[in-house]
Amino acid sequence: MHIPVLLKEVIANLNPKPNENFVDCTFGFGGHAVAILEKTGPNGKVLGVEWDREKLKIKNEKLKIDRLVLINDSYANLREIVERENFGPINGVLLDLGISSWDFENSGRGFSFQKDEPLDMRYSEKQLLTAKEIINKWPEEELERIFREYGQERFAKNIASNIVKIRRQKLIGTTFQLVEIIKKSFPKSYKFGKIHVATRTFQALRIAVNNELENLKNVLPQALEVLEKGGRVAVISFHSLEDSIVKKFFKTQAQNNNLQILTKKPVVASAIEIKENPKARSAKLRVAQLNN
Repeated sequence: MHIPVLLKEVIANLNPKPNENFVDCTFGFGGHAVAILEKTGPNGKVLGVEWDREKLKIKNEKLKIDRLVLINDSYANLREIVERENFGPINGVLLDLGISSWDFENSGRGFSFQKDEPLDMRYSEKQLLTAKEIINKWPEEELERIFREYGQERFAKNIASNIVKIRRQKLIGTTFQLVEIIKKSFPKSYKFGKIHVATRTFQALRIAVNNELENLKNVLPQALEVLEKGGRVAVISFHSLEDSIVKKFFKTQAQNNNLQILTKKPVVASAIEIKENPKARSAKLRVAQLNN
């Protein structure tokens, strides 16, 4: 099951106090939210927003807390959700942008290149676009762009070209089909390292399917709008594209005297946490406080 990343660091930097209210924009399985609730009794509440209905169903069966409000929606709609639920005042907003272990191991949606599953990669069944549609219908130039831009894949051109060649012959519908194409797109002389050759391509597809970078750009200003003065926003990112967006947003808002940046450098996981949860290795936490 999903282990919340940088849990102690999130609590220390959000600094939840009794009777304060928080929004967990990426509720997942509730690890961060439960820890916040432990600090905000007796009356503090958490609004948990989760795009994946199945995760909420799993968690609802095990988690019964009166002070927790769970909503099945995208955090890109944060302002609308807060208004609709009449939730507030809000003292902190958290975004954990990492994909959970459950998505890789149990969702059956093709997030993992180590399982032979349909090329789906949607966080929510409400979405129309799937990885299968991108792979089989998007122009070669657009495939190359997302692999290069979102996955930072140096062999993006080869991969896109080979995908187009194969899809002219047959539909590409599963993860293993795609992995084979990716493997053949690398030069024979290429020395394979610790990172699987499909890692960057799969990351790029997931980002494109779920519109992750645009959603992040959209939610950050909304987080400031819903926060009380002195409230804090914390964001955990897992790759440089996300971290760059957060860093730039915080810097711009600080220059405009809207925010005070509390983490001059991103907070990273300890060696002990990385040993217990290797996924934490790439996590970066940035926190800022809304000026009074």
